[in-house]
Amino acid sequence: MSRNQILAVDAMGGDHAPEAIIAGLDLAAERHPQATFLLFGDEAVLRPLVDKTKRLRKQAVLHHAAELVGGDMKPTVALRLRDSSMRRAIDAVMNGEAAGVISAGNTGALLALSKIVLKTLKGIDRPAMAAIAPSSKGDVVMLDLGLNVICDARNLVEFALMGQMFARIVLGLPAPTFGLLNIGSEEGKGHESLRSAAATLRESPIGKQFYGFVEGHDIAAGTVDVVVTDGFTGNVALKTGEGALKLVGELLKRVFTSGPFARAGYILARGGLNRLREWLDPRRYNGAVLLGLNGVVVKSHGGTDALGFAHAVDVALDMVGNDFNSRIAEGLAAMDSALLSAAAEADSHE
Repeated sequence: MSRNQILAVDAMGGDHAPEAIIAGLDLAAERHPQATFLLFGDEAVLRPLVDKTKRLRKQAVLHHAAELVGGDMKPTVALRLRDSSMRRAIDAVMNGEAAGVISAGNTGALLALSKIVLKTLKGIDRPAMAAIAPSSKGDVVMLDLGLNVICDARNLVEFALMGQMFARIVLGLPAPTFGLLNIGSEEGKGHESLRSAAATLRESPIGKQFYGFVEGHDIAAGTVDVVVTDGFTGNVALKTGEGALKLVGELLKRVFTSGPFARAGYILARGGLNRLREWLDPRRYNGAVLLGLNGVVVKSHGGTDALGFAHAVDVALDMVGNDFNSRIAEGLAAMDSALLSAAAEADSHE
């Protein structure tokens, strides 16, 4: 069996684990009949759940893990647990038993364990967290979303390359456009790292897809397919967007429950509202990916249900099935070669 069809799963991580995890994997097994899922956790708890599934029981391999990384556990404590379901799942990727890992557990612990155990790809200075968000023109990729608070120009260039490749694989875009999030769209705006990264990207092999600087409103507008920023700004933007979507839902509920005429209006608009609810359903966007490591790492939202976890599994299998890391390595090599050639040509004209 191809290693690219094997996914390691932290079956005990998440607010509704392991029931929601197993149910989500059962949905994913129907979509990916050739995949194998290595489940790590308390076998006495997992075995009865897996045996009741329709499809997963034929595609799952259980591995007992005696320890659990709690939701409030500090990463430093989680690092000392050698037999936790999260650690064992990550170890499976490090040992070559699986191509990727997915967990709905403690985010800080997952990030710390993944960086220490798997380490970064050659040529990548720092990994970045990427996720998909809705926009008026379709889905948009955002990164970094909180992993790197302070970034230099090289980090932003690497994030752009990884984000564009992510959009190609997960969104199916042949030539996704991307932009650097800034306080204005003019070339002179922003700090030196942003301006330097922009100059590098314009001369890079993906320069034709580089839009330039984008602002906060461009995220929801879908101005570009990939929005690149540092982790501090990206996390603030993400949480602001999540809050705005929640606010819209609450306001719509108030409007359509304010009286008998409003309720009648809801009945008339129900079809369109249902389409809107499906479009903005956060489960569709579940599955943040830690890019730039020696193995695919996907973080599912801790409170997700089976459908949301199944979507995160889809993302993970798309990444491993398309050999994401090899394509990143090729892209980095091509970019470095192009930049070296550009520098040599500039020197020759001096």
